Amino acid sequence: MTDNQEPHYTENVQEHLLQVQRLLEKHALVEAVAHQQELPRADRHELVDKLLHKRHLAELREKLSGLHSADIAYILEALPIEQRLLVWDQVKADRDGEILIEVSDAVRESLIATMSREELREAAEQLDTDEIADLAPDLPQAVMRDVFKSLSIEEREQLRAAMSYPEDSVGALMDFSMIHVREDVTLEVVSRYLRRFDELPDHTDQVFVVDRDDRFKGVLPINLIVVNEPERIVGSLMLADTILLHPEDKAEQASQAFERYDLVSAPVVDEDGKLVGRVTVNVVLDFIRTESESDVLNLAGLREEEDIFASVWKSAKNRWMWLALNLCTAFFASRVIGSFEGTIEKFVALATLMPIVAGIAGNSGNQTITIIIRSLALGQITTPNARHLMLKELAISTLNGLVWGGVAGLFAYFLYKSLPLGLVMTGAMLLNLLLGAIVGMLIPLAMQRMGRDPAIGSSVMLTAITDSGGFFIFLGLATIFLI
Repeated sequence: MTDNQEPHYTENVQEHLLQVQRLLEKHALVEAVAHQQELPRADRHELVDKLLHKRHLAELREKLSGLHSADIAYILEALPIEQRLLVWDQVKADRDGEILIEVSDAVRESLIATMSREELREAAEQLDTDEIADLAPDLPQAVMRDVFKSLSIEEREQLRAAMSYPEDSVGALMDFSMIHVREDVTLEVVSRYLRRFDELPDHTDQVFVVDRDDRFKGVLPINLIVVNEPERIVGSLMLADTILLHPEDKAEQASQAFERYDLVSAPVVDEDGKLVGRVTVNVVLDFIRTESESDVLNLAGLREEEDIFASVWKSAKNRWMWLALNLCTAFFASRVIGSFEGTIEKFVALATLMPIVAGIAGNSGNQTITIIIRSLALGQITTPNARHLMLKELAISTLNGLVWGGVAGLFAYFLYKSLPLGLVMTGAMLLNLLLGAIVGMLIPLAMQRMGRDPAIGSSVMLTAITDSGGFFIFLGLATIFLI
């Protein structure tokens, strides 16, 4: 690291953001003051150029030039759109592609909308073919045609291959930058070959061994090249028993393999056993982070990732679908309550206790649904163990219903001096907790069976069912035993 380079620490990212925000505030202040000066138009423009562009924007450019592309992406995501575009204009053109890959999909859309066809083409040409494939869905077709023409024949084939795989497959994560050697060469030959590179591809912890037809034979860890005699043959040292991935495999399965076996890289082979690429840990981590964020959004019923500084209209539309469903279920719950108006009129205390029954069942159901979704993601739920898991969750809900339903029943008894009301409260809590457990298991399992993401809207549907079911159970028991 040279003297003028800053070390990049995770904990400094927020400080970098604050520094950029302070520079933007100074920029806005000077611009406002300059435009308030009662000077001829030409003089005012000269003043703006002198004070604004030669000071704070220059400081901003210098600040950004010392930051990692991922840090700049973080800063762009944390700025309102007007400031974001100002910062984007100060980024060196030769880094546009790297930053576009790093930012979220929603923010990338706002940046691409401001770029010309030529700028987008130049940004894409900075990237490897697998990265271009990631960016392709957001680029205009005309830009992709220009980029395609600029690639070599080999790169075109790689880009076609990368774009042909679904987003959730290993093929979509695959990297074509890899080193492979033959099994019949010596370590000295391999060492000379490696020294021909200006730098090794990122996360090169091993080289891949292939035969004359590029069929995968095994891996040779870099450390074995270093510690063994140069005369040793690659085939005598390579590890043939290694984790193999296929382009059609689910990316989720690959991420689990990386976590389970502490992998840094893994070979990807086609159906003929030929080496076609590799997957590296940095891409897997990005996939896991994206999936985690997607699950959080889906649980809340959000349709897609949202730019926090997007327009009110766009953000509102993103939230409409599940809010509309929630409104329908709320009307249904209100009709459930309305059908027991007579009961509530005779025993007004029921109105104050209803939310307790619905609320605790919803919370318990959310705990169940979270456990089930996580287990599905890890592939831990199978047909043989599903029944055992269901019985366990029902047992947990029964125990919680007896304990906390009993506490709620005692509370109702001491508050309203009515033993029947306390018993009804306990029974309603028990039954609604059981309902929450059943729904919390069935919704994600049914979603997965239909080929849908188990997390999508599960929490919203669970709340709707436990609310309506809780009101019906509680008021129904009250009608039977209290009136």
